Amino acid sequence: MPADQLAATTTGAGDRLVLVHGFTQTGRSWRHVAAALGDSYEVVAVDAPGHGDSAAVRADVPAAARLLGQAGGRATYLGYSMGGRLCLQLALDRPTLVDRLVLVSATAGIDDDAERTARRDRDEQLARSIECDGLDAFLVRWVAQPLFVGLSDPDLDDRRRNTVEGLATSLRMAGSGTQEPTWHRLATLPMPVLVVAGALDSKFVALAERLAAAIPSADLAIIEGAGHTVHLERPTAVTDLLTTWLDRTTPSPPPPSGRDPFPGGFGPKR
Repeated sequence: MPADQLAATTTGAGDRLVLVHGFTQTGRSWRHVAAALGDSYEVVAVDAPGHGDSAAVRADVPAAARLLGQAGGRATYLGYSMGGRLCLQLALDRPTLVDRLVLVSATAGIDDDAERTARRDRDEQLARSIECDGLDAFLVRWVAQPLFVGLSDPDLDDRRRNTVEGLATSLRMAGSGTQEPTWHRLATLPMPVLVVAGALDSKFVALAERLAAAIPSADLAIIEGAGHTVHLERPTAVTDLLTTWLDRTTPSPPPPSGRDPFPGGFGPKR
């Protein structure tokens, strides 16, 4: 895969839905959701920079968002955790590409300077631990965190498709410690937005409530009995929620005729 292009797998037919995974996952992490929605949607599961078949891609959050738009074109974008931050950045930077936006266990960044610096230091320590201890040891520690206590199957085989170099670079370039917070821009989002969190993940419930309050056209959904990895812990509840919400929301209208909505070579919606 070229270093300036993201790998993606496309299934199904219909309006396009782009899925973006979290840190240490790959596009295959969405396979249960993709299978459930593939009868009604063209589902594009992307490997984010530094992950899966995009392991050689190096990008900070704005650059990753541009690459994501190139891979997905005009579509509804759904991102989990790290993927949510990338999808949100794309929606802010290229709103004409994003028909609708779904944010799962996501944030608009860390807006406290000291906290952001501390997180950047922790991300650097994590990156060094991957490089020192190797991929397997890091992954075992990563999925053992309390954040993922509700995850019965961490799917380590799929996570092993990642590389030491790719994950370390992702932390250093696109971790939340290096990302510029975007809370002050959320009021500009014109598209329908669904914000989702697991009820057992109190930190991200609070973040989800803050996101929904700041975005003019946002709906908030808290999934009972789920923690951070909502879509993996309660896949049926999440797909039912998505189906209902997508059916009742209207995508943002296309840009005026004659204007190029895909600057920089973004592909049209198929």
